[in-house]
This record gives sequence, C-alpha cells and structure tokens, in this order.
Amino acid sequence: MEYIPILVLVFSFLFLLSIGTPVAWSIAISAMLTMLVSISPIAAFTTVSQRMGTGLDSFALLAIPFFVLSGQLMNKGGIAHRLIAFAKTLVGALPGGLALINVIGAMLMGAIAGSAMASASAMGSILGPEMEKEGYSKEFGAAVNITSATTGLIIPPSNVLIVYSLASGGVSIAALFLAGYIPGILTGLFLMLVAMFWAKKKKYKLGERSSIKEVFKTFIAAVPSLFLLVVVIGGIVTGIFTATEASAIAVLYTLVLGFAYKEISWKSLPEILLDSSATTAIVMLLIGASMSMSWVMSYENIPQDISTALLGISDNKIIILLIINLLLLFVGIFMDMTPAVLIFTPIFLPVVEKLGMDPIHFGIIMVLNLCIGLCTPPVGSVLFVGVGVANTTIGKVIKPLMPLFLAMILVLFLVTYLPELSLWLPRVFGLIE
Repeated sequence: MEYIPILVLVFSFLFLLSIGTPVAWSIAISAMLTMLVSISPIAAFTTVSQRMGTGLDSFALLAIPFFVLSGQLMNKGGIAHRLIAFAKTLVGALPGGLALINVIGAMLMGAIAGSAMASASAMGSILGPEMEKEGYSKEFGAAVNITSATTGLIIPPSNVLIVYSLASGGVSIAALFLAGYIPGILTGLFLMLVAMFWAKKKKYKLGERSSIKEVFKTFIAAVPSLFLLVVVIGGIVTGIFTATEASAIAVLYTLVLGFAYKEISWKSLPEILLDSSATTAIVMLLIGASMSMSWVMSYENIPQDISTALLGISDNKIIILLIINLLLLFVGIFMDMTPAVLIFTPIFLPVVEKLGMDPIHFGIIMVLNLCIGLCTPPVGSVLFVGVGVANTTIGKVIKPLMPLFLAMILVLFLVTYLPELSLWLPRVFGLIE
C-alpha cells in the first residue's frame, strides 16, 4: 500500500477544514495536492478541473435543481400549514401531541419537498411558538424538529439518493426511492415513541381530541399537497417518466398549487428563484469537487487499499458493517452529506458487495447514517437551522437531543442487519430480483 497519497489527502483536507476553508474548496484543493504527488503541476490542475466538469455531466443530476426549486415553492406556498393542520387532527390528543405533529409534519413535508433544512425551517417557525405556549421547553421542541427534519432525506423524493445513484455507478433511482420508505417511516415512529415518553415524563399538556369531521376536513385541504407524492413517485416507479422529468413536473405542480393557495405571487417568484439558484450552486460545486476527489482516490488505488485493509480485519459481515457504520457516523460529524456520499461510496461499496450486500440496501444505510451527522456539531446544517429558528443554543439542545439520537442509531442498526426493511418494497414492485 502506498501511504503518501493517503496521508497528503487526509491531512491536507483536515487542515483546510480546520482553518475555515469552505468544504467544496477543501475537497478540490486536497484532491489537487494529492495529484501533485504523482504527476506534474500542469497535469494535476488540468485533471482536477476536468474531472470537476465531467462529474457534473449527468442527466440524472438535472433533477437536483428542479427538486430544490419545488422545495422552495412548497416552503413558501402554504403547504406546511396544511400538512401541520392535518397532522394535528391525527395525533394532537396523544402525549407530546405537538411534538408528534412536528414529526409527522416533517415526514410529510420532507417527503414532498425533499429538503431537511426547508422542513426544519418551516416546522420550527410554525410549531415552535405554539409548543412554547403549551408549556413545552424550547430546547425539546428544537431537538424534535432537528431530528425529524432528516426523515425527508430518506423518504423520497430525495436529492441525496440521486447523488448516491450517481456515485454508485447508476443504481436504479426508482428502486432507491422505494427502498427509503420503510426506513424513513420507521425513523419517524421511533422518534415519536421517544417524544411521547419524554412528554409523559415532563407532564406536558395534552391537546384536544379531533372529531372525524375535523380529520376529514384537514385531510381534504392537504390532499392536493399529498397528491404530489402519487404523481412523482408513482410516475417514476411505473416508468411513465424518469426522476429528472418527475422533478420538472414537481416544479410545475407546486407552482400551480402555490398560486391556487394564493401564497405565491409573481412578485415573490424572483426571490424564490434566487434562493433556489444559490442552494443549487452550492450543491453542484460540492458534487463537482467530490467527483474530482473520488477520481483521484481511484487513480491512487485508495479505495482498493482500504477495501483490502477492511477485509483483512475480518471476513465476518456483521463486524465489517459495524466498522463501516462507525466510520460513517464519525465522518458525518465533520462532513456534509453530499460530499460524504460521493467520496465514501466508491470506498465502501466494493467492500459490501464482496460480502454479498445489495447496493440499494447499502445506499439506504449510508444516507440514514449520514442523516445523524446533520444533527451534530460542528457542521450539522440542520442542527444550526433548528437551533436558529428556536432562538436557543446548541449546548442547551444537546440533553433532549441525546435520546432522539439513540432512537435514530437504533433504526440505523435495524436497517443494517435486516435487509428486507429496505429491499421489500423494490422487490414487490419488481425493481430488483
């Protein structure tokens, strides 16, 4: 094994991050420095820049800006209010009712918008003040909001699953989308159980039970929003259109819905488009830089070396998966989800495939694992959004966050060692054998 390229890559990347260099630039610069070990400076610069460009040359990636835009339109288009009202009639009278509403609302919002930060922002700003008014602590409300927001990255449509499809060499996006449903819903249910237990312990106030008429009324109001799931996922699974075409349809549908609800006007569109463009630019720069690093690692045989080292530790599938999960949990603390998926998929996927694991199953494990990192400092983007919206501090949120973390980790290990939780739905729809 050649250690110099690995040492240059790891230490240059960590050094750049430690001095505050943006993640995308840290990735690109460390990739270039690693190339300088093997080839001339001009060739290194040319290779890295070329790989950044070709890494973005993918039709599947076109779905990301469209799903980002549809998420922005949903966030501004009054959809969150209707989903919360529907969730309130379902679970509002249970212990920790408002916390449960947050979880269900986040699952529905995330499933429709596909953005954890949009979900955390919408749910936190709407439900946060109401939870405080009912006697819930600000920190508990923030903790529930932060963890539940990540369910939208597992429940489709999910931009991260599209990125994984690219990094894995073309795993079916439709199969990945279906594989995410049960793990995503299971995560939400475990978070709800923890929230109920915490609410009972703290003796938070119970809400009023809703009548069948109220449930039906709020459901009818939420149907147009929920129908987007049927259109997008149904169209992809049945083969009517691709994930990229589905993302464009989602934009058109949410735009019409926003105007119909009178929550979006022609005057607000420029701001929505600018916000979407800024988010897309950040994501695409991360993808381009990460693809260049993935190529550099492949050129230096780093994935093969790590694969050999891991399989040299043990040939026991349970042990190897435990090690990979622990490594990904550690990576998720320091790295954002998109670059982590692009960089570590080529490293770990060959290892698990040698152990007989389906790449779809591994994709769900990886995304579920890295979702936990979004809730942890120092780079947990959803953590910062949730804390900011709740107007509290990370230090105060950590205590109520810990049991919710443990619930997410428990689901992660269930999904890891029970493959059917991920593979059953794709198998039912005939997308895998």
